[in-house]
Amino acid sequence: MTIRLKNVPHILCLILASCKNHQSEKVMHKHTNSLIHESSPYLLQHAYNPVNWKAWNIENLAEAKSMGKPILISIGYSSCHWCHVMENESFEDEQVALFMNENFYCIKVDREERPDVDQIYMTATNIITGSGGWPLNCFALPDGRPFHAGTYYPKEGWLRLLETVHFQYTNHLEKLQDYATRLTQGIRMQETAISDNVAQKLDFDFISQAVNGWKTNWDMKEGGMTKAPKFPLPSHYDFLLSYSAFVVDNQVDDFIKISLEKMAKGGIYDQIGGGFARYSTDIFWKVPHFEKMMYDNGQLLSIYAQAYKKESNPIFLSTMNETIAWIEREMLDKSGLFYSALDADSEGEEGRFYVWQEDELKNLLKSDFQMIKDYYNVGNKGLWEHGNNILLRSENENDLAKKYKLTDEQLREKIEQVNKVLLQNRNKRISPGLDDKCLTSWNGLAISGLCEAYKVTLSERYKELAVNAINAILTYQHHENELFHSFKNGKSSINGMLEDYAFTIQACLSVFEITGEELYANKAQA
Repeated sequence: MTIRLKNVPHILCLILASCKNHQSEKVMHKHTNSLIHESSPYLLQHAYNPVNWKAWNIENLAEAKSMGKPILISIGYSSCHWCHVMENESFEDEQVALFMNENFYCIKVDREERPDVDQIYMTATNIITGSGGWPLNCFALPDGRPFHAGTYYPKEGWLRLLETVHFQYTNHLEKLQDYATRLTQGIRMQETAISDNVAQKLDFDFISQAVNGWKTNWDMKEGGMTKAPKFPLPSHYDFLLSYSAFVVDNQVDDFIKISLEKMAKGGIYDQIGGGFARYSTDIFWKVPHFEKMMYDNGQLLSIYAQAYKKESNPIFLSTMNETIAWIEREMLDKSGLFYSALDADSEGEEGRFYVWQEDELKNLLKSDFQMIKDYYNVGNKGLWEHGNNILLRSENENDLAKKYKLTDEQLREKIEQVNKVLLQNRNKRISPGLDDKCLTSWNGLAISGLCEAYKVTLSERYKELAVNAINAILTYQHHENELFHSFKNGKSSINGMLEDYAFTIQACLSVFEITGEELYANKAQA
């Protein structure tokens, strides 16, 4: 486990082992709160804040209600860049923490551990502000009903908001209670499916009309939707790949191809180590929010495998293989399950681990530098900020091969050799923080992705990874036909959510398809 270290006064001594060099290092902390007893990497990141954070549980909710203080529910996840920014600016500030501790009951929530809690307060935030995101900061009555919410605030804005909420709670409590009642009703309405109990036939013409309407939002030049930020949105391509099996529509086929190729060649994809970041901040897939999430990559494995089966595009195959190599190299727990995420930040900077200075590449690559400069657009399209480059793929590799008098195969071999050199040197840097909890639902997605990859490659290693992971879920996370949500350090915790059941069932069926073992079909049914 990696814990981000803070610049705080040295009073309390904690011994941590560096995952890089395995040497013990003394780190001193002035403050320690009750989150020190939690296992979530995100909660542990906040365990040394001067804020008297509490975890979300029955006992703490009861205590908050008995104290009569308004509750501040702050929700995020370990790899969230702006969560780190707000922590550094506000939650580590003693002046801010003092006001929070005196006037609020402060609860920290890992949205990945508790998607059920996050959904409630994110719905409230969407109703109040019209948008959402993380960090999510929600103010609630002592019984947990929300009355105000927002996302990231800089320090001065956060202090003003705290003072305003405290004043309103002290002087206009009845108005807040009335608003909380109406807001809670709104949340329930949004989360309640209303049915007329009449079965409806799936009308394919209606689906086609919906797809045609959807096309107006497609970026047919860069792929994805026509606005930034751009998310991979694998469920969109999963639907379109299924749709294209029934309908001859060249625009749908072109959109899938353009989107998957542009993502694979863009900065959102780790050209050296494999795997996708969560989203791109621009329309060109250039500058990612650098965190890598297992739920994105598990789904994208399925998409690239299905797309490769459809048209045998070599970039789809290499992207899938490289992503699996990253998962096995950096995200595989000894249990056979997969970890949750890698942080966007390292050494206090977003993306520092992944970017390159031109001189650094020149010194490493020597005679190969000019070709790699062209291939990865160094100093050109790949130039970002502070002289750093985000590696991006060339649009036409055939032209590049001709320029350097290489065959296509020789160019690919050269790129593989260079990538190994770059990966070895990059691994000497301080790595982004690893969120080492294993989530059942996200593992289900990864298992299904590995099964799709096996179908197009017949790689026994891909089958082995999938089987090991589903067996680990059935061994550690499954008890009397009930599932746990999270697994870490040999311990299962948190009752399973709908997503855990849905994606575990899907994973069982996927493994049944590639093994023929009835055990997995029976487990899915159970």
